Amino acid sequence: MWEFLLVLCCMLALSGCEKAPLTTGASGAAPAHLKATIALVAQPQSTLILVAMKNGYFLDEGLDVQALPQANGKLALQSMVEGKADFATVAETPVMFSILRGERIFVIANIESSTENDAILARVDAGITMPSHLKGKRIGFIPGTTLDFFLDSFLTAQGLTRREVTPVALKSDELLDALLAKKVDAVAAWNYPLTQIKRHLGTQGVTFYDRQIYTEHFNIAAMQDFVRLNPQTVTAMLRALVRAEAFVASHSDESKSMVSETIKVDEDLVKEVWDVMSYQVRLDQNLVITLEDETRWAVKNKLTDQSVMPNYLSHIYVDGLMAVKPGAVRMDR
Repeated sequence: MWEFLLVLCCMLALSGCEKAPLTTGASGAAPAHLKATIALVAQPQSTLILVAMKNGYFLDEGLDVQALPQANGKLALQSMVEGKADFATVAETPVMFSILRGERIFVIANIESSTENDAILARVDAGITMPSHLKGKRIGFIPGTTLDFFLDSFLTAQGLTRREVTPVALKSDELLDALLAKKVDAVAAWNYPLTQIKRHLGTQGVTFYDRQIYTEHFNIAAMQDFVRLNPQTVTAMLRALVRAEAFVASHSDESKSMVSETIKVDEDLVKEVWDVMSYQVRLDQNLVITLEDETRWAVKNKLTDQSVMPNYLSHIYVDGLMAVKPGAVRMDR
């Protein structure tokens, strides 16, 4: 993790040196040299941010960005709520729990989505070769994340309930070791760990997907007070990410190399998971629908003290993206 932070800091410093002579941003306005810290997950979902950093798009837009690496989106969001960062990269499940706790956050854009970035990996020697064999087994997951919701959704689709398995709460870096040490029989995982664990287990592992039950929405979030006080920072962030989206779409191979170099992940691994992700800057109604579905799940399973459905539209900031890329906003307002 510290290696990742050092690489990002060096990269941003170099980008600043390269871009210093510029007097205007891509939008034609003079850079204001606004500062912002992003609590950043070193996973493929952060691709657009990594590319924007590497290509100097943030500095082009007058935004001096510093990265605060985190192990997962839940921790990234927590660091933002605690005031350690201005923005956080986070999937929708931690966003849902945050809003239910009364934390005043905004989602300002979705930057990645996928229907096959989450899966269940199991050990064959635990007697698991098909989903029904998960009954009675120990399954590792990361509480309060998309894996928490995905695990329940997957079990339900198989006619099982959480009460018919033994859930084991783990941290992000414990999934593989718990499987190898046979502390669990299976884990719910996302990439890159998902593919890394698959590689490690080889023929001794089996992977279960269900592309119909869940769509991951990975986002940029910020505190509402910060957004209202710093709308220029938000729009500068979004302009840079929209430029990164265009670059990723037209320079796929270069983008993969950038991601590999920046977060020190093998490029073959980056390539292997690349096509399961959609890297687009947008806000659409599917995000609200997923947040509401997950709220019903959280209430039913007594994972929250709240029982009233929040108005999630009031926690989505559309003005920034409307100003930058209005066609990417498709929400009932």
